[in-house]
Amino acid sequence: MQTWEIDKLDIERHQPRILSSTEAARVIALSLPAGERLQEHEVHEHALLVVVAGEVEVEADGIAKVGGPGLVAEWGPQERHEVRATSDARLLLVLAPWPGDGHPGAMSLDDKATARERARERAQG
Repeated sequence: MQTWEIDKLDIERHQPRILSSTEAARVIALSLPAGERLQEHEVHEHALLVVVAGEVEVEADGIAKVGGPGLVAEWGPQERHEVRATSDARLLLVLAPWPGDGHPGAMSLDDKATARERARERAQG
């Protein structure tokens, strides 16, 4: 068994801390200073965000929700979302399964070797 006290960890701004990484999930603790955000993005995995301290606004598909400690937000794979800190925030992020389908870490060496070429072909239509 492993345990962490998220509210007591030394986590530097802009330096997410990976607490656990297995095929089941990756667990990350992060500090998001007031006024900063995780700009709109998507991940390959299911994403669960837990607010441990502070307050954030989470948004997806034009729907926004503000919450503090205890707020849990869930996004599906490839669902675009954004997180903004309305005060200094301590967050716990769980990505599962890890890595998700299509994540570069889940690609075979052959797939990685041709990924740029395939992306260029898709961009050209």
